[in-house]
Amino acid sequence: MPGMATAHSHAFQRLLRGLTQRRQSAAGSFWSWRGLMYRLAEQLGPEDLYHAGRMAYAELAMSGVTAVGEFHYLHHDKNGSPYASRTELADTMIRAARDVGVRISLIRTAYLRGGYRQPVEAAQRRFVDPNVEVVLRDLEDLRTRYARDRSVTIAAAAHSVRAVPLKAIELLAAYARQQDLPFHMHLCEQRRELVEAEAEYGRTPVQLLAENGILSRRFVGIHATHLSPNEIASLGEAEAAVCLCRTTERDLGDGFPETGPLLAAGVRLCVGVDSHAAPDAFEEIRAVELDERTRTESRHAAADAPVLLDMATVQGLIAIGFDPETTESQVFLDARDPGLIGATPKNAADMILFGATPRAVDRVIVDGRVIVDGGRHVQFEEIAAHYKNLIAKFDL
Repeated sequence: MPGMATAHSHAFQRLLRGLTQRRQSAAGSFWSWRGLMYRLAEQLGPEDLYHAGRMAYAELAMSGVTAVGEFHYLHHDKNGSPYASRTELADTMIRAARDVGVRISLIRTAYLRGGYRQPVEAAQRRFVDPNVEVVLRDLEDLRTRYARDRSVTIAAAAHSVRAVPLKAIELLAAYARQQDLPFHMHLCEQRRELVEAEAEYGRTPVQLLAENGILSRRFVGIHATHLSPNEIASLGEAEAAVCLCRTTERDLGDGFPETGPLLAAGVRLCVGVDSHAAPDAFEEIRAVELDERTRTESRHAAADAPVLLDMATVQGLIAIGFDPETTESQVFLDARDPGLIGATPKNAADMILFGATPRAVDRVIVDGRVIVDGGRHVQFEEIAAHYKNLIAKFDL
């Protein structure tokens, strides 16, 4: 099968897996999880980020993923000061992906405030830039530096309506249009985001973006969990994309996106691993259909296997700025794997998309380079040793 693309990743959050599942308050939520994530973000240095990234990307490769969109908003030193090379941490993530052998879209993300009428929290100092002009300079610098690297693309993002004021979103979206870059945003993941947008603008995030001409075919909304029918229609009319991140959305209790209505409206769907809460790219894609079955209490609710495969490959690559026609990768599955026993040419796609796990992945080749062999990344032992030492440093 072709290699899959995960269009939304926060690789450093791989370190949180298994460390945030114990109840720490009467009612856990996305916001309590975010506090733990911030505690982690405050502690990471460049080499920590490199080793976390290599582990995250190697694990994706062993799950059949050959291209990743890294939604990158960890920019500055621990005290909030820029590094001598402003893009040091972005370069670190690119180095991690190249060393592992997967393609990367570095989605340089603007984060300009703590929130509407909210001060910048201590950990957010590492995220926040003084103005949008700095973000645009970083984008230009990254695009120039990696212009000749076929394994790297650069994309633009505004973190969210709560973290980036409208005027800055408009400038970033205009730059992305001029340069024909994908433009990503977290979108309506939590109900509180809608309440805060209404308080500031008298509009929900989707209404705000639609009215100001920001939605387009290059726009990629992440999550899009809480939408009205009119908002779904607006995304469809713009031929925008939505990236669903079901294993993370489940983990954080985000809710159910309305997958069937999004597809019916003409929204293009892709998938993302987001916080790396689970290590299974096959589950990430089949959850698009299976969670819609749960929401609607019906079967065959949104997408069959060929459509799901298109989301996992073609649509994912487009969303992060790679050309599917010229992006070569191959994933070889072991037909003797228990999940694939009985597969025939007639039912192979269904067996793979609804039954396979990373255990079935035998070999992965990207641009002629074998990066997974016998089900293991070729550098796995060394990567895992560094990661084990890294995770032992953190007490959340």
